[in-house]
Amino acid sequence: MKKLISAFIFVVLSASAMAGHHGKSGHKDIVDTAASKEMFSTLVAAVKAADLVTTLKGAGPFTVFAPTDEAFADLPEGTLEMLLKPENKQTLVKILTYHVVAGKVTAKDVSAMSDATTVEGSQVSIATDMGAVMINDAEVIKADVMTSNGVIHVIDTVLLPDDVKAAL
Repeated sequence: MKKLISAFIFVVLSASAMAGHHGKSGHKDIVDTAASKEMFSTLVAAVKAADLVTTLKGAGPFTVFAPTDEAFADLPEGTLEMLLKPENKQTLVKILTYHVVAGKVTAKDVSAMSDATTVEGSQVSIATDMGAVMINDAEVIKADVMTSNGVIHVIDTVLLPDDVKAAL
């Protein structure tokens, strides 16, 4: 699970590195952006294990709250390894799609929101406090990493839907 989340974060951070470029030309998609950043190796591995590569390479647009490898490493011991097992694919898909919002939601857009519905179907809370943007309990550490099919916001914590949290 930690590697999956880290890979996801890597994708977000990779996109953040390109935040200064807002046009679509020349940008990699969400998956390629994440894969190009070492900090998202766990997230990328998780996206592959969940068979979500094709989806996240699609037209979108998507907004991805991408946890870093460090965020995945902060999960309880053994959680990431358990989630990466083929028999836990549905739970992994649920967690990863909980990090994705349909549409392109930039930092400017987020500042005016109090929540957002994820692709998984649940809502995440959004709060801003003294310049910090929080998605549930995760802080956005890098915003607006633009990609050809959306935007990545790098976060410091893996987001878990309530029913998954209760099961861990």
